[in-house]
Amino acid sequence: MSVEENTQEPAAAAAVDGAGEVAAADAVTATAEAAATGTRYPIAPGYRVNVRTGPGTSYRIVRTLPYDQKIPIYCQKPGERVTGPYGTSNLWDNIANGQFVADAYVYTGRDGYIAPRCD
Repeated sequence: MSVEENTQEPAAAAAVDGAGEVAAADAVTATAEAAATGTRYPIAPGYRVNVRTGPGTSYRIVRTLPYDQKIPIYCQKPGERVTGPYGTSNLWDNIANGQFVADAYVYTGRDGYIAPRCD
């Protein structure tokens, strides 16, 4: 069973692995690269997506992204399976310290990891 992870108004309707130190170093490198290149990925049009403290809908909401928001992805982590406009996935994107969004609502251009796994 999947869970939708978004906030949509009616008018708008029309990652853990065994290489601990290496993964941490990769995450730091990816964070530096994202900051240097300014790569940002768009949230699906017409959606306001909840930002949570962890990779699942049971985690506390810290904020909701506005329409047409573009976000950095510093690392990704497996978590709760969510269905969104870009399919069903268990990937969650880390967009800031302790802040995650469901990857199914972010257009990255491909399925699967596009950033290192979060430690």
